[in-house]
Amino acid sequence: MPTKDLRDWLAAIDAHGELKTILGAEPNEEIGGIVDLYQRKMGNPAVLFDEVPGFPKGARVLANILTSVPRINLALGLPAGSSEMELVQWWRRYMRDAPSIAPREVNGGPVAENVLEGRDVDLTRIPTPIWHEHDGGPYIGTACLVIMKDPDSGWINYGAYRVQTHAPDLATVMMSPGKHGRILMRKYHERGLACPVAVVAGVHPAMFMLSGLEIPYGKSEFEAAGGIFGAPVEVLRMPKTGLPVPAGAEIAFEGFIAPDDMIQEGPLGEWTGYYAGGSRPEPAIRITTMMHRNDPILLGAIPAVPPNDNTFYLGSYRCGAVWNQLEAAGIPEVKGVWAHEAGGSRFWLTVSIKQLYGGHAKQAGMVASHCHAGAYCNRWTIVVDDDIDPTNIDDVIWAMCTRVDTRYGIDIIEGGWSSALDPMCYDGDTDRRNGRVVIDACKPFHRRDSFPIVARSGKELDARIIAKWKDHLPKG
Repeated sequence: MPTKDLRDWLAAIDAHGELKTILGAEPNEEIGGIVDLYQRKMGNPAVLFDEVPGFPKGARVLANILTSVPRINLALGLPAGSSEMELVQWWRRYMRDAPSIAPREVNGGPVAENVLEGRDVDLTRIPTPIWHEHDGGPYIGTACLVIMKDPDSGWINYGAYRVQTHAPDLATVMMSPGKHGRILMRKYHERGLACPVAVVAGVHPAMFMLSGLEIPYGKSEFEAAGGIFGAPVEVLRMPKTGLPVPAGAEIAFEGFIAPDDMIQEGPLGEWTGYYAGGSRPEPAIRITTMMHRNDPILLGAIPAVPPNDNTFYLGSYRCGAVWNQLEAAGIPEVKGVWAHEAGGSRFWLTVSIKQLYGGHAKQAGMVASHCHAGAYCNRWTIVVDDDIDPTNIDDVIWAMCTRVDTRYGIDIIEGGWSSALDPMCYDGDTDRRNGRVVIDACKPFHRRDSFPIVARSGKELDARIIAKWKDHLPKG
């Protein structure tokens, strides 16, 4: 069973040599600059900042959290040494078989150790960094849960949307069109009502991972988290909105978003690697209540030039989701799916299949590029044969260079679901669409038997060589 508290997970990753503590870095430039350097190579340890100048010892910032497979595995309750493809298969099983376990309401918890209301609310008590050199201000919400309630059904939804601190009792939230939070907020505003909202800025990483994934509309992420933990998530109700927040969270605050209450937000360097979203008016959260644990830990998952803290965990989930949705659509013999991190784990998908019939590869590519898990911000969908490892970008590009029939193998599709964060999606402020390319990089079906033989040792020869010469062969 995975740990359910951020501090338990911290202890686990520390025991596996996956945590680095840094003392004395200031939040306006140094914390963000250090995290940027750590994120440029996946596998570097998570970084915990303490003794932040101007803040009491114990008020900490944790970042670079999910940039190694062992740390993701430990968050999900898997053996630390499980491989990337084992992680993808775990997500596939979870999405197919995991139970939905409703949260359990409790009367209190660690997050309520400090409760501030009215004029006492002060987000600036938290050492919130300016994460990138050209950001428009500090962002308390990067690895966060933004919690809302459907006014019709009572469905509780949470998602990871960027939240900027503007004043002690004022924040903004940026939600792209089509995202669940934006849909729910609009329901209140269309009725002339303020939208209740709660923000959690420090939580177990498994719960954060779910906030950035394509959990189906109408299903609560709290229930999905219970399925990971195998037990209900304990929640307490915020006093003004009644919205549930994890009782073991580090930091939580609540407030209301009134119709047409917008203030200038951003910019923030985003997961695409650009400041593509710019600065624009976004919904204002007028904060009524703030809670935090003693010695609170602000959790950060910092978007940046890929690979980054968003892309690494997102890719393995998205691969599992696309794989399941391909099979649900009737696509046979899918052998692997990979979302390459250089594309932010969204702009590029590779699907490996064992071809069974003419048109099989094109069918798989079309479905993958527009199924729910593959549709958002997708730009390139590459379909390869089952002898190609989809996680190996050299293999994929080799297949593209040597197996694409450009007369039939490349399709450009216009009008796909995209975002203002996409630097190539710039036609219109509200209707964000993009073009995408589906490439059949499989051997032509009618030439499978006559296609040139690959100039590489077969599996049986590999096995004989390894058995005899393993002490003299390169590792890995």
